Amino acid sequence: MKKQLFLLALTLFAAGAHAQQDTLKYRISLKDKAATVYSLDHPEAFLSEKAIARRQKQHLPIDSTDLPVCRKYVDEIRRQGVHIVVTGKWENFVTVSCNDSTLIDRIAALPFVRTTEKVWMAPPADKPSMSTGRDSLVNNPAVHPDSIYGLAVSQIQLSKGDKLHDAGFKGQGMTIAVIDAGFHNADKITAMRNIRVLGTKDFVNPQSDIYAESSHGMMVLSCIGMNQPDIMTGTAPEASFWLLRSEDEYSEHLVEQDYWVAAVEFADSVGVDVLNTSLGYYTFDDKSKDYKYRELDGHHALMSRQASRIADKGMVLVCSAGNSGMGSWKKITPPGDAENVITVGAIDKKSVLAPFSSIGNTADNRIKPDVVAVGLGADVIGTSGNQSKANGTSFSSPIMCGMVTCLWQACPDLTAKEIIRIVRQAGDRSGFPDNIYGYGVPDMWKAYQTYKEMGK
Repeated sequence: MKKQLFLLALTLFAAGAHAQQDTLKYRISLKDKAATVYSLDHPEAFLSEKAIARRQKQHLPIDSTDLPVCRKYVDEIRRQGVHIVVTGKWENFVTVSCNDSTLIDRIAALPFVRTTEKVWMAPPADKPSMSTGRDSLVNNPAVHPDSIYGLAVSQIQLSKGDKLHDAGFKGQGMTIAVIDAGFHNADKITAMRNIRVLGTKDFVNPQSDIYAESSHGMMVLSCIGMNQPDIMTGTAPEASFWLLRSEDEYSEHLVEQDYWVAAVEFADSVGVDVLNTSLGYYTFDDKSKDYKYRELDGHHALMSRQASRIADKGMVLVCSAGNSGMGSWKKITPPGDAENVITVGAIDKKSVLAPFSSIGNTADNRIKPDVVAVGLGADVIGTSGNQSKANGTSFSSPIMCGMVTCLWQACPDLTAKEIIRIVRQAGDRSGFPDNIYGYGVPDMWKAYQTYKEMGK
C-alpha cells in the first residue's frame, strides 16, 4: 500500500513539474479564432462579471481580443507532444514547453499557426530555479509620531497625494495588481499585516513560494499598501491587492513577457482597476533577442503590445521607465514604451532627476516618461520588517500608482484613458514636456480640482 501511494505521489509530482523539467519554451502565435465556441453576444461565458461591468461603465466594446484562445487549437498543439505553459488571448498565442525542437516544426505546419519563436532555454543544471530560504526577520520598525507616513511623507507630499488622503480618498474600493518578481516575507512582516491582499498567483513556477522569492515585489508593495500610521503609510493604504509573479530572476528570456501577459489577463478577470509593474526588458541571455532603439514603438515587444491594450479594457497600467540612464542604453524599457500607460521616471525628494532614470522619447516620437516620482532614496520596508531606503524607477512607479488609484477613486466617472490624460495634464512641465522628466511631477490635488471643474 505504501509503495502504491508513493508511486501515485511520484506520478502527480511529475505531472505538475513537467514544465519546469522541459528545457525549451516556444511562443506559438495563431492566425485567428475561427474555431471558437464562444459568441461576443454572450460575454458572460468567457468574461467575469467584474470585467464586463468595467467595460460597460467606460463604454468599451467587447471584441474578438476578449475571446479565449480557441480550445480546438490548443488541444491540437498539445497533441503534438508539448506541454501548455500559458495562453494569451489578447495577442492570440500559446506558450509551450518541450525537450524536442522538432515538435515545434510540426506545430509550425499546422494550418492555424502564424509563427513560432523560441522564448526560453533552461539554464545550466547547477543554477537555482527557485528560492528555498527566507531572510531573517527583525520586525522592529522605528516609530515616527510626527507623521502617519513616517519617513515616507515626502514621497507622497511631492505630488500632493496626501491631500487626496485628507479628503478621504485612500484607495478604498479599488483593486491593484502588483506584477513583479516575488514578495519575500510580505506574509511574515508585522508592519505589512494591514495590507489587504486578496490573493497571489505565480506564473513563473506554480510550485515555488511567492513569499520566498525576490524581495523586489515586497518593497514595491510597501510603497503603495503600507497602512501602519507613524511607521509607514503608502500611497493607497486602503486599496486591495493581487500579488502576481511574472519575473524569473534566475534567467532573462522572452518567456517572462508571456508570463506577464497571462498575469495581466488574470488581473482583468478578477476585477483589477490599476496595475503596477516595476519590470522592463531590453537585453536577454540570448543576445539575438536584444531590442534596438527603433523597436521602442509600443508595438514591437509582446509586453508593449499587451500593455497598449490595457486601457482599452478599462484598466490603468503604471510602469517603471527603467534604470538605464547612466548606461549605454539610456532609453526607457518595454513595456514603458507602450501607448496609453503611465510610465514613471525617478527623481529625488527635491525633484532633481535621478541619474539612472531612463529617458525617452519613443521611436515614434511620443513623450516618455509620462511623469516622475521619488525613486532616489525612496522609503520602503525591507525583508527584515524594518524601514529601508531603495533606488530605482521600480519604486517611483508604485509611489505614483497608489496616488493614481486614489485619484481614480475620487474621480469615479473618468475612464482609464481620461485618468492617464488628467495625470499628465497635472504635471509641472505639462506646458513643455520633454524626454527626461516627461510631463513632470503631477499635482494630484490639482488633477482632482480639474475633475470637479469638469462637472462630470
